[in-house]
Parts: sequence; structure tokens; C-alpha cells
Amino acid sequence: MANDKKIRIGITQGDTNGIGYEVILKALAEPMMLELFTPVVYGSSKAATFHRKACGLQPVQFNSIDNAIQARDGVCNMVEIGSDDLKIEFGTNSEAAGRAAFTSLECAVSDLKNGIIDAIVTAPIDKNNIQSDSFRFPGHTEYLESTIGDGAKSLMILFNDNIKVALVTTHLPIAEIASSITKELIIEKLEIFNESLRRDFAVEYPRIAVLALNPHAGDHGLLGKEEQDIIIPAINEAYENKKICCFGPYSADGFFGNGSYAKFDGVLAMYHDQGLAPFKTIAMDSGVNFTAGLPFVRTSPDHGTGYDIAGKGMANPDSFIAAIYAAIDIFRNRKTYEEIHANPLRKQYFDKSNDNVVLDLTKDDDDDGTVPVNV
Repeated sequence: MANDKKIRIGITQGDTNGIGYEVILKALAEPMMLELFTPVVYGSSKAATFHRKACGLQPVQFNSIDNAIQARDGVCNMVEIGSDDLKIEFGTNSEAAGRAAFTSLECAVSDLKNGIIDAIVTAPIDKNNIQSDSFRFPGHTEYLESTIGDGAKSLMILFNDNIKVALVTTHLPIAEIASSITKELIIEKLEIFNESLRRDFAVEYPRIAVLALNPHAGDHGLLGKEEQDIIIPAINEAYENKKICCFGPYSADGFFGNGSYAKFDGVLAMYHDQGLAPFKTIAMDSGVNFTAGLPFVRTSPDHGTGYDIAGKGMANPDSFIAAIYAAIDIFRNRKTYEEIHANPLRKQYFDKSNDNVVLDLTKDDDDDGTVPVNV
């Protein structure tokens, strides 16, 4: 964590031909932002100015710096990583925009690992043009798991105030989904989801709904056997052995259609569009993408590069603003959770051999004649 009292949030510029700078500038123009955190944008002040003028936005004054260590509280900081020859072409999928997006992301992730910033909020990238020898991943989630995961597994969670949806599989072709879903993978994702709800969202006893893979939850094997052979055994094992309060599998259409999601703290979907299509219908303008399970906090808006409206001043910044708020809240929730669980109470035991039931704090779990009692 950075030494400053105010949280430092690193913001990546994303695809420079998309709406990333527009939503960044609109978000940072909000007067209260600088009271909540210290923004550190990894990009180019020239690119920001170009976007601002094209979109007709009000000016945002940046403190131009070479390194995030130089960032000051009370101002918007810009770590200059842009290239002088970067050409911005709104709505165009270009290799130059991909390189600029990756350079920004790489610098922000490095500073995050080194404790110079406390969390990152990533503007949208184009998953095609960012590909290179340094970035061979389907998206941010997989890249971050590889670079800052330290062996931990990640989980994509999309959320707003009313719903939290996590995914068993993320950026996979539809043809590969069924063969990729295993009992072990579902249990792994349930464990990460359960822990994140407790640690990142302060839900003490989470209730998680698990969606089916097939229509009508497989209709007892008529429409597919994944529910019977994989999903139900995973739910049972997670409930019985991992003490995770999970239920299902629920048929996705009826589950979202009748509002059942409101009865749970989280929903685990089997694949990308199964969870994200209804989520974005419910929460498009306020939705946040959060990479759970990793040692560091990363959020992003739940929309893409918006090539079709880039440079027109039409982009809605609400999701990006929500992503900033979420990064701050999750960072604070983690600190609180760690403080609460730093010194847990020792286990206490009742000595059954003593008629007066004397409290004994010295015995081990394996000692004969004692019964552990958690308090």
C-alpha cells in the first residue's frame, strides 16, 4: 500500500481510439473526486487534450509526471507514457492503439505490484489489437492473474448495488464451454466467490445461486447431463465439505426472469453471455467489472471500447465512476477484513472429565477428553 493517507488509484488509458479518455475525463471532472482519492492516469496529456477538444468537454488540469512516485494529492496526475507519434483515429481498430493500451496497463500493474498505487481502474481495451508477444491473453482478467496473481486464481465478478454475477468460464468460444466445465472448476470458483463476498463486499454469510448449463437445467438429463454429472455434485461438495451456502442449479431464463437473483448475495453463471447478458440488461450504466481472487484490487466499467460513439461526446461515464467508487470501497473493505481477522480468538475447550466443567485454554484439538467450542 502506498504511504499516503489518501488512496491512490491508477487509471489506465485503454484503447486510445475508443471512449476511454472520454469517460476518464468526465469522471475526473466531478468536483468530489479529488476528495475521495488521488488519481494517477497512465497515458498522454496530449491524447487527453485531443479527446477533450473532440468531445467538447470541460478542461481537466493534470499534473504531468514521469513516475507515479511523484503524484500529488489534491490534483489529477498524469504519468506520461504516450508516444509523440501516436495517431488517434476515433473508432479505428489499430495496432498503435493496442500498443498504447498495453504500455499503459503494464506501467500501472508494475506500480501496483511495487506499492506505489493502491488499486487500478482499467479503461476498455480491444482484445484483438492489444495482442503481442507481451500480451497473449483473452482479456484483462487472465493477464492480471498471470502477472500479479502470485499463483492465485482469479474470478470475474460483474456487479452493482442490486446484483453480483460471477463466471465459471470467461472468454471462451461457445463450442468449448461444456468440455471446460468440471466439478473441480466449479468448486474452485465457488470458493473464490464466497471469500470475495466476505472479504471484498463485507457479506458475512453469503448465499450463492448456481446456474445450470443447459436449458431447463437439463430436464433430468433429457437436454444434457452436465447438471446431474458435474454441477449438482459440485454444489453438494461445496456445501458439505467447504461450508459454502450455495444452491441450484437454476435454469437461467426463469431465474433472471422472475427476479430470483434478488434473493441471493451472488450468482455463479457457467459462461460469459449466460451471466453478462441479463446482468447488463439489469445494470448496464451502473455495472462494474471486478477481478476477484487476486492480491490486488482491479475494477473496470462493464462496457467496451465504444468505437461507434468514440469522439462524439456521447459516452456515459456512470459505469466508470462506479468502478472508481468500487475500487475505493473494496480496498477499504479488505483492510477492515484483515484487521478484524488479524488476531482471531483462540479455541476454547470444555474438560469433560471435570464434573464442574472447567474451561481449559491449553489443550490441543487432539487431546482426549476435550470438546472444542468456537466463540
